[in-house]
Amino acid sequence: MASTSSSSVPKSFRYDVFLSFRGEDTCKTFVDHLYVALVNKGIITYKDDEKIEKGERINEQLMRSIEDSRFYIIVFSKNYVASSWCLDELAKIMECQKMTEHTAYPIF
Repeated sequence: MASTSSSSVPKSFRYDVFLSFRGEDTCKTFVDHLYVALVNKGIITYKDDEKIEKGERINEQLMRSIEDSRFYIIVFSKNYVASSWCLDELAKIMECQKMTEHTAYPIF
């Protein structure tokens, strides 16, 4: 999807949607169903399925994927905020959302 920024220069995105979620809470249930529904509608969706070890920092590839996404769907589950990885993702999403061409949608 492309969008126009305040300088009228079109921004091209690699992904339409970036899914942010706590894997152990929702990955094999709600998030998997949401991902399939988005993909079936032709929406290019980023969903990180890697297992992250406790204490690991968010990697640069994931940060770039957040920057390269037009929309963010943040699935706030019971233990979402207990994950430093999720909080790092959320901080990056909020930083990117300050730009007019990015939009975040929370799901509780």
